[in-house]
Amino acid sequence: MLEIGSVIDKKYKILNKIGQGGMSVVYLAMNERANKQWAIKEIRKDAAAASEINMASIKTETEMLKNLSHPNLPSIVDIIDHEDSILIVMDYVEGNTLSKAVNELGPQPQEYVIEWAKQLCDVLGYLHSQNPPIIYRDLKPGNIMLKPDGTIVLIDFGTARQYKEENLEDTTCLGTRGYAAPEQFGGHGQTDARTDIYCLGTTIYHLVTGKNPSEPPYEIRNIRYWNESLSKGLEQIVAKCTQLDPEKRYQSCNEVLYALEHYDELDETYRRKEKVKLGVFFTTAFLTLAAAIGSFSCYSYAKHVQQVNHDKLLEVASRGITEADSKEALINSIAVFPSQVDSYINLIDNVYLADENFSADEAAELREILIRTSGKSTYEQILAQDADSYSLFAYRLGLAYYYSYEGEGNKQQSAYWFKKAAEGNLNPNQMERAKRLGAIAEYYVNLGAVDKTGDSEVTYKNYWDDLVALCKGNITESDNANTALAIYKEMASQICVSANQFKKAGVSTSDMQLQLMNIEKHVKEDIDTASDKSERVVELEQELATNVEKAKQTISMLE
Repeated sequence: MLEIGSVIDKKYKILNKIGQGGMSVVYLAMNERANKQWAIKEIRKDAAAASEINMASIKTETEMLKNLSHPNLPSIVDIIDHEDSILIVMDYVEGNTLSKAVNELGPQPQEYVIEWAKQLCDVLGYLHSQNPPIIYRDLKPGNIMLKPDGTIVLIDFGTARQYKEENLEDTTCLGTRGYAAPEQFGGHGQTDARTDIYCLGTTIYHLVTGKNPSEPPYEIRNIRYWNESLSKGLEQIVAKCTQLDPEKRYQSCNEVLYALEHYDELDETYRRKEKVKLGVFFTTAFLTLAAAIGSFSCYSYAKHVQQVNHDKLLEVASRGITEADSKEALINSIAVFPSQVDSYINLIDNVYLADENFSADEAAELREILIRTSGKSTYEQILAQDADSYSLFAYRLGLAYYYSYEGEGNKQQSAYWFKKAAEGNLNPNQMERAKRLGAIAEYYVNLGAVDKTGDSEVTYKNYWDDLVALCKGNITESDNANTALAIYKEMASQICVSANQFKKAGVSTSDMQLQLMNIEKHVKEDIDTASDKSERVVELEQELATNVEKAKQTISMLE
């Protein structure tokens, strides 16, 4: 065990022990160089050797986790081979585990559990989206920290693994009895994303009922067996998550998230009413198409009818009295013709971004639309068959995430979609912008992860070069005024925030001043000359002007 007061690796001073598990001890430590507290998890080599986990596996999986960045995950910043132990240095998370909450307070309020489950869907979906996917495998209340602000953090990645397509089953069977899916104990194939979905279901079950599935009789009953006031919709969600056959569970965390966001709509009355509405719509569409089936010419006619129906719905959306009317028409047009990119773009630009805010609910709704199926393919797979259309969709969605997600932007998600956009066919200016914005989004992720120990620096010169390249040319002409102003605002904002780091990296104050002058020149020549500026463009101009003035003041303080 580590000695209290000792200094590890010449920088981490051990303050006290804060937790202990089967083969590990967790300490609170202080990096005196960076004046920051960290948690250090000590894994004894002899204890690991006696378990089914070997040290090589621990090192491999921990190195894998160092590259992750998500608000519901602790950052791992250091791995130290220290005498008889492996030390993992990670964020110190203030708060208590959900197991402590349920043990001391009993069943948790349904509304709280649903909100926590949504956050878990988001972080598990992020892990599953890695290449290769990361499967957590040990989700339970004891591995979930609840912070004072109500957010949760997933901890203890001792059993996480990467999904390997060539494997028939896991080499090591790990998990907590009662929470773990059947496939975690061998003989049922290797664990995948659906394994975590099973564990999510058992975790929700424990939190809302207070009944620990890892204690005898190790069973999962319907949650309303224990408490009839619980939602029938949530009962259905838990039941589907915990199906023994993975094929009968939700197939992705996006599906679970959507269900949780609409859990109160899953009762029988609502479903019957919606089935009638959908039945009328799809029966009409089916009969229209069926009448044209039988020969090649009939097939062409069916495609024509499909296009006409799609165009009519687009027209309805354009003159929708309310935003809800427009959204309904656009979603229906996607259902009629999922390969047509116009409906997706209109949904993003004219509905989701009508208020310049791409909300978490809207993002979840769009994800749910993309995973709907027509035949054996999802809407996203159908759209992706046309590289040009899919690239444009990915580009516009990347912009929405980058600038507008929850009013602040989600650089992690934007980087994913910009990468998708750059893999296809865009016009040259959009292609260059997708690559640059994707690179800058990655900088944001790294800026939050690299400087934490105080031992390394981000390459701010490369960061600056990408920002400068992004601002080149007439962006208003190649894209639009909104995008141009958002990019210029990005440059001015980053000068305000990172001017000192830019200067240390070799960027002169005159270089920074020149970029601000170029921004003002572009606004005057490319945007102010327009006679039909929207209210949003005027607002963005005012915000930009404020940022430019602040950036000038920041530069003057460096000289």
